[in-house]
Order: sequence, then structure tokens, then C-alpha cells
Amino acid sequence: MTPKQQMESKAPSHTPLAGAVGAVVSPATLVGTWNNTNHATNDIVKIIIAAAGTNVKVEVFGACTPSPCVWGVVPGFAYAANVGSVPAIAFTAQYKFSFAQVTVTGHLQGKFLDLETFTEFTDGSGRSNLYTTDQMVK
Repeated sequence: MTPKQQMESKAPSHTPLAGAVGAVVSPATLVGTWNNTNHATNDIVKIIIAAAGTNVKVEVFGACTPSPCVWGVVPGFAYAANVGSVPAIAFTAQYKFSFAQVTVTGHLQGKFLDLETFTEFTDGSGRSNLYTTDQMVK
């Protein structure tokens, strides 16, 4: 398949618009401190997203007692709705711990940030890999 045929077989959101100037994703819509709408969560209680050029830096806080666990700051990627869009609508970030790898994703849903985590346990503990969802608000 030629490169032109490959581009033609992609979805419309993947095809550049005629005459479009190169768009650059702006993470501004994601930036801020987001708190879980479920105050009794056992998952992520807070996430702070900061701009890092056209991408983001992500800091996650887990539900620990007596105070939230700090996962640290990691780089993330910001994503627009299509190749010609500028505002970010989603992000991904990766955390690597001694016992697990966690992929954190989020996408805007109105005033909320719908957060998903995919945890792969790497410590041989026999725990099942884990998927969680959380709804966050500024």
C-alpha cells in the first residue's frame, strides 16, 4: 500500500483538512487541580495537570490514610479531537513502580475529567491486573 493509499484509508479525523495550517495541541483545557467527585473513593483522590509545551505533566494522588499517597510527577501526552484541532480533550501518562506499571488516561466530558487507570502488576504477586474509573472535577 502506498503512503497516499494508507492516508486515504484512515478515518476523517486522521486526515488533514485542505489548506490547514499545522495545528499544535494546547493543553490549557486540561490544566488544573482535579478532585474525585466520590469523596469515599479507594482509587485516585486528586490529579494535578500542568502544561509542558504542547503536552502535560501529571501528578497523581492515591487514596491513602491518613493523607493521600503522592505518585510523583510524570510527563504525559495531550490529545486533540482531530488533526486540525488545537484544544486538548484527553491525555495519557505512565507510572512505573517497583510492583506495577500504571497507565493513566483522562478525557474531558463537559465540566468533568473522566479518568481511567490500567494497572499491570509486575511483582509476581499473583494479583489480577486492574482497571478503574473515576470522575474528577475542578
